[in-house]
Amino acid sequence: MTMSICETCGTQYPDTPSHCPVCEDERQYVGANGQTWTAHEALKATHTLRMQDEAGVLGIGLAPDFAINQRALYLPTDAGNILWEALSLVTDEAVTELKARGGVDMIAISHPHFYASMLEWSEAFGNVPILLHEADRDWVRRPLPNIRFWHGDAHRLSDAVTLIRTGGHFPGSTALHWKDGPRAGGALFSGDTPQVASDRRHVGFMYSYPNYMPMRPDAVRGMQARLAGYAFEDVYGYTWGRNIIGGGRAAVDASFERYLSAIAA
Repeated sequence: MTMSICETCGTQYPDTPSHCPVCEDERQYVGANGQTWTAHEALKATHTLRMQDEAGVLGIGLAPDFAINQRALYLPTDAGNILWEALSLVTDEAVTELKARGGVDMIAISHPHFYASMLEWSEAFGNVPILLHEADRDWVRRPLPNIRFWHGDAHRLSDAVTLIRTGGHFPGSTALHWKDGPRAGGALFSGDTPQVASDRRHVGFMYSYPNYMPMRPDAVRGMQARLAGYAFEDVYGYTWGRNIIGGGRAAVDASFERYLSAIAA
């Protein structure tokens, strides 16, 4: 079976469709040259995986940049070794490196734009479970038993690790809270909700980032309420260098107030 990958969003499909529903949704876009596709083997011929320290954890991303250009993070937690986010490309070198560090016990993904080639990543580590929020079930392009849907506003994986439904961008948009790491004070791995701003001192709240559609005030207030009980010093955003290291809880709180004040003006 041909596994096609959208070159704009990086989502993998079990065939070559005539269009990409992920890109045609108003939160994403079809490129100026129209819908274009690649495949896993073709992507291997033009790209590799960059693996390097990202503010105290191992980051993994495509080089050169591809599609939305998210990077995944390898989190050795008391819940097991978690791969946070997925990528469009899997390489033997990356799998070997992660196995040398103890392997991957589960994959957790923040939202549908980063589902990418999640099933290839799962299969590479023995069909480990992929944790997705059930509210985003319809965005799964290849529904297989590896996927475990969770429900509600929080899913506790251990004493130190919790998945939090932040919502707003997608109904099931998720952040991961790691109470014990990677540095003292803990961290929030936020994906796109909230998204770490370019100044690395604030976070932003958008329904569509590329199309500049702001998030509704009620969605932002809901996110604010669901994150209220979690302490963290650091916030790890969706791509390389987009992190707030130190003062993360205060930065997020100030950003909630700044956003809600601005849209009420």
